Amino acid sequence: MSPGPSLAMVIRHTVSSSRLHGIVCAWAHSLGIGFYALITVLGLAIVLKHSPLLFNSIAVLGAIYLAWLGYKALHSKGGMNDKLAGGEQSSLTQAARDGLAISLFNPKILLFFLALFSQFVQDANAHTSQAIIVLTPLVVDGLWYTLIALVLSHSAILPKLRNNSAMIDKLSGIILIALALRVIFTLEF
Repeated sequence: MSPGPSLAMVIRHTVSSSRLHGIVCAWAHSLGIGFYALITVLGLAIVLKHSPLLFNSIAVLGAIYLAWLGYKALHSKGGMNDKLAGGEQSSLTQAARDGLAISLFNPKILLFFLALFSQFVQDANAHTSQAIIVLTPLVVDGLWYTLIALVLSHSAILPKLRNNSAMIDKLSGIILIALALRVIFTLEF
């Protein structure tokens, strides 16, 4: 939820084109998120089932990464204004392409899923559990960015978001650090 390239892309398409462009960008982005969730679940499920040491190592590295993201968010100056780039109206295909690309070409997303899912994958042996783990971030991501597109299609909201981006970064930082601590303290050595 903190301001970053994904949010900036949805905002850009919503503000420079239309509400529909923002929503298309949002759901294309969520497909990329779903792809990363799927490959994380499928890959980790096999490897982690046979190696508790590897599981703990990945979880610790993931926790360190989450804490680093939290630290960076806490020290951010809320540069939403720098992240927003206006532009001319794009096609729906361009909005979809940009949404998918911003998620697929961001290696931080894969690292985030490794960090976050490492604690759940061992317990998700059934296909239903794995599907829930994959579909949850896909749907939540799509709904979140759809909400952003819907809200930001009203011109009175964008300046408020820009003014509060520093607070959003700080709150995100606290949550990421708390999640990192939870991962560390729930490990079984």
